[in-house]
Amino acid sequence: MSDPVLIIAEAGVNHDGSLDDACRMIDVAAEAGADIVKFQTFEPEAVLTARAMKAAYQETNTGEGGTQLDMVRKLALSRDDHRSLADRCARRGVRFMSTAFDMGSLDFLSGLDMPAIKIPSGDLTWGSMLLAAARVGPPLIVSTGMATLDEVREALKVIAFGLTRDGDPTGADDLDQAFVEGQAVLRDRVTLLHCTTEYPAPLEAINLRAMTTMAETFGLKIGYSDHSLGQTVAVAAVGRGASVIEKHFTLSRARPGPDHPASLEPDELAAMVRAIREVEIALGRPEKRPAPAEMGNLTIARRALVAARPIRNGEILTPDALTAKRPADGLSPMQQWRLIGTAAQRDYAPDDALEAPGEGQETA
Repeated sequence: MSDPVLIIAEAGVNHDGSLDDACRMIDVAAEAGADIVKFQTFEPEAVLTARAMKAAYQETNTGEGGTQLDMVRKLALSRDDHRSLADRCARRGVRFMSTAFDMGSLDFLSGLDMPAIKIPSGDLTWGSMLLAAARVGPPLIVSTGMATLDEVREALKVIAFGLTRDGDPTGADDLDQAFVEGQAVLRDRVTLLHCTTEYPAPLEAINLRAMTTMAETFGLKIGYSDHSLGQTVAVAAVGRGASVIEKHFTLSRARPGPDHPASLEPDELAAMVRAIREVEIALGRPEKRPAPAEMGNLTIARRALVAARPIRNGEILTPDALTAKRPADGLSPMQQWRLIGTAAQRDYAPDDALEAPGEGQETA
């Protein structure tokens, strides 16, 4: 079987700026069985200008307009808070991660022993961040919401350069060559997440088949960052080969904040984890063969060739003399054409299992 799906419980900013609530979210993620609980780390003024207005979904979900800067200032956690969260994760047996939205935050997070570096969809085209993140050390999980296939390719070129070379690229040729020469390291270090950047994401915008397209195009591990309502799409993504699932969760969808409405509540998060683990087991291996659990039913469920009427010893068998019935304690019905035209080996009563023709026996 393949490696277990990595389940990232995305706390994001659903703590609403409260360290206590962030700690409670770690407890929820651990109890749900998630592998990682992930937050978001940022210095508001390093990410946003004062003219960056809220997205439509943010206005709807927060119930007010205004700027993103005003919104995220209320959601930021201090660096001491992050250290506290990392310690709590260690105590609860779940891995700590956070997404850096600025260079200073990336540098800070690099000292917190995270299992991976997450590139958010909005920063897929920020080449300097891609280059710096590639050089931090841990594997990269790259979200691709809003992106075209060509934009994903350009991002991977920068990442390949960062993973294999020092300094800065001097032009497109440097990036192209790094991409060609860095395929092995990309396969080893990068996972691409399909994503639809809308909160909540409508089903008609999900397009899970694009996940498969990315896997076939780039030959990298793939996963899915889910912003849809409920757990159905995340579980379906596992069935289509996702090796990572990232899903927002909240203590309560009734809370104000930009991401709460598209998030799972604690019991729903636990249900999603259980469903994913069940699907993993059911996916099994690619071989088509009888499962051990089936073998006891094979004789019961299949049929054998039996006499459809009395048959005399030596009688030439015709189609009307044969039928197939359960149990499969004789010749397979697929052997009927070998029997037709041969001489019966003995007398048969109706429903007697037929025997194979004698070795070397000729058909009439």
